[in-house]
Formats: sequence, structure tokens, C-alpha cells
Amino acid sequence: MTKTTRRDFIRSVGALGATTSLLSLPVLGHAKAAGGRVVVIGGGFGGATCAGYLRKLSSDIDVTLVERDSTFMTCPFSNAVLGGLYDMDFITHGYDSLRDDHGVKIVHDSAVDIDAGAKKVRLAGGSSLKYDRLVVSPGIDLRWNAIEGYDEAASAVMPHAWKAGEQTAILRKQLEAMPDGGVVIIAPPGNPFRCPPGPYERASLIAHYLKTHKPRSKILIYDAKPNFSKQPLFEQGWAALYPGMIEWISESEGGAIDAVDVRAMTVNPTFGEPQKGDVINVIPPQKAGTIAEVAGLTDDNGWCPVDQRTFESRAQKDIYVIGDASIATPMPKSGFAASSQGKVCATAIVASLAGQDMPEPSYVNTCYSLVGPDYGISVAAVYRLSDGGIAAVQGAGGVSPKDVDPEFRVAESRYAVGWYQSITSDIWG
Repeated sequence: MTKTTRRDFIRSVGALGATTSLLSLPVLGHAKAAGGRVVVIGGGFGGATCAGYLRKLSSDIDVTLVERDSTFMTCPFSNAVLGGLYDMDFITHGYDSLRDDHGVKIVHDSAVDIDAGAKKVRLAGGSSLKYDRLVVSPGIDLRWNAIEGYDEAASAVMPHAWKAGEQTAILRKQLEAMPDGGVVIIAPPGNPFRCPPGPYERASLIAHYLKTHKPRSKILIYDAKPNFSKQPLFEQGWAALYPGMIEWISESEGGAIDAVDVRAMTVNPTFGEPQKGDVINVIPPQKAGTIAEVAGLTDDNGWCPVDQRTFESRAQKDIYVIGDASIATPMPKSGFAASSQGKVCATAIVASLAGQDMPEPSYVNTCYSLVGPDYGISVAAVYRLSDGGIAAVQGAGGVSPKDVDPEFRVAESRYAVGWYQSITSDIWG
């Protein structure tokens, strides 16, 4: 691997839009596969990528994507919607390109059961789909009642907005209705959870909105962790852009939330007095999407153990699990990681159906966060297989430098938009 500077790496990732394909293509062989039927459950970053790349790698494979909704709204850049930088249309993507350009069959329904013995997926609408290989990419589900008082009904008042769509709109409307001088509470969960930097980008972009429209307001982050992703960079950005507006309360300071009171609009920390908020964003603990649990693919912690070379389930043969639902440590649960895993999984399935050995896999993750409209930070990593598991390549990627000139932060904010447009174009067209 040629050594590049951090600035060069960021420029290539963002400005050239190379993240979704250029860095991952070395894992993709072009072996001619025998015909086979592959069903993919879930049309998000992992599932949609895998479905499209299966067809790109072999037109002989019959690929069916099962996705309940006709469009997919991404969690990446949903925080920018909350901050008023974009509208919901920007984060909404359809499946026409997968169907029309790549020949993926799209079934808008929900998978409710998997018969691994008969190799059959049962759908909510009553029909079933046979498969030779099955890819399960269900994303996350929320652990309702893990926090006392926080159930699905409570999320209509204290939105989690950790699945983009209706919840994003609810939280946005609450911010618009909040009085100047109000208090916004954000309560992130302990690890592991989807998008580790997400709550802190959310605090940043909500702060941008409040600074512009309701400058006397305050944001309190009650955190169930002792530290968080890109913490020094976020805190530096908060001091520069929103001095005194954002307060982070760590686990040791009583940041973990034990209970909420929806009527009183309060959160109860592990110690200290209940805190009242005008807008409360509770992000509860998470687990793999329900279909993975129903199919017996999860462990006692609610996530799916996989062979990290191929992403085949360790619980069921010929079933593969990718994205947030899988255990792919040290890769984070992120959209880019899911897409990278989708490509590796597609390669493994093509090789399996052809009766060939899979090429040596490579995995990538890049995550941009916007601290403000013109202030971006990022982390990037390359992973290889080592002793049967995923391991980070030392010296590849890295985190944005802390002390740089303002133009660097502006450039990274532009690269963030380029990254998003590149990856969504690669997946959904």
C-alpha cells in the first residue's frame, strides 16, 4: 500500500467520491458463477449494496430484494435535516435503479420467518420465496423498556429518530416549536449501537439551528458512556462554534439515564435530580433487527455472530448477515461499513455458487460528521482478515487532525457531501 498523507486520503475519499467503489473493488473477483437464487432481506446500505453487486458480479444469479418500504431514508445526513441544512427529499432514495439497471427483483413486503431447512423466506403478505443463499440485512431494532418508561408509545413524545423518517420529522417539528431559552436533552446509549458519532453530530447540528434561531437555548447530553467517538474533535468544534451551548455529562457524572417520565418531560439520571427538557431525544439500547432474532441468528446479546471472512452466519448454513445486525468488530455499525460488508458478502456468495475459493477480503469504513455547515471532521479505516477475524490495518486511514486551519474543516464539510452523494449513487442510483 502506497503511503499517503491524511490530507491526500481525505481529498481522494471526499472530492473524488471514491469511497464506495474504488477502495473496495480489489476484493471483487469476476468468477463466473453457476446460476442460483439469492434472496436479500433489507434494502438499506448493506442489503441494497449486496443485491446490486451480486448482479454486477454475475448476471446468472437471480437476486430478489425484500424491503417493506418503497423508499429508503438514510440515517446519514438525517442530522443535517434536523439542523435545517437539507429536507427529507435529500435523504430519500428509491429502488428503481436496482431493478431497471441491475435486474434485481424488488418485493415490497416484510420477511416474518425463515425456514433454514427448506431454504424458504415467508413474507407478511402470505407468499414465500425459495433461496439457495440468503442475505439478512435487517439493521437494528430498539430495546423498548430497557429504560424505564421508554416504550414505543413514548417515542412519539420523546423521539429517538435513530431510524430516519417519521421520527426525524417529529424531532424536527419539536425543535421548531421549542421556545428560545429551552433545553434540549440528548441521551445516547452504551456501546454497541448504530453510528457511534451520530449523537454528537446531532448535538452539533441542533446547536447550529438553535444558534441561528433560538440562541438562548441549551443542549444537555446525558451519556451512558465514559467517552465517545471523535470526542476531542467534537469538543473543539463545540468550543469554537457554540461556546457554552452544549454540555456533555458522562457516565461517571450521572449521565446514564435509568428512567424517563413522558408526562413530566423529565429524564432520571443514575444519580442526581431528574432533569426537565423542552425537547428530549432518547436513543435507547439496540439489537439486531427482529427477523434475525426470529430466525435464530442472534446470540445472547442480540447481535449476529458471523464468519468475518464471508459474513455467513455461525448459526445457519447458507445464510449471511451483514450491516448493523452483524458482529464485525472492530468495524463500527455504520452505513459505509455495511456497504463494504455487502460487497464482501456478494463476492463470497458468487464464489460459493461457482464452487470456487473466495478472494482475500478487504473492508473499508469512512465516517464524516458535520459539526457545522462549514465544519467537517472524519475518521477512516481499512481492515484485513487476520487469524480468521477482521483487523484494522495499522497506519491506514486515521482521524482528522485536531489543530488545522479553518479551510481544512471547510474542505472536510464539502467532502462529507461528496461522500454521501457518491455512496448513495453507488447503492441506489
